[in-house]
Amino acid sequence: MKVITEKEFESVTKEGLVLVDFFASWCGPCRMMAIILEDLAKEMEGKLEIVKVDVDNDEKLARSFGIMSIPTLILFENGKEVEKHIGLWQKEDMIDTINSYLK
Repeated sequence: MKVITEKEFESVTKEGLVLVDFFASWCGPCRMMAIILEDLAKEMEGKLEIVKVDVDNDEKLARSFGIMSIPTLILFENGKEVEKHIGLWQKEDMIDTINSYLK
């Protein structure tokens, strides 16, 4: 999974279904979420793009989405925020949510 910056954010999220993981390297729950996301990325390949934003490196971007706690995952569809989940998100629940947006 690619870690993107504020400069790349709009171009990465503007088309299709994109799950953005707002995280920090020092965050234990974020590391646990990363394992789940790596598995999800393999399972949903071609249907969904998953990217990460390091809140320590891109504080302004994190603030613009009201990130107060990490991990926070936001699902974008064609550039619009459609789902937001704070904390650990079980893989099965993520898949159910993502599938509801796949046509």
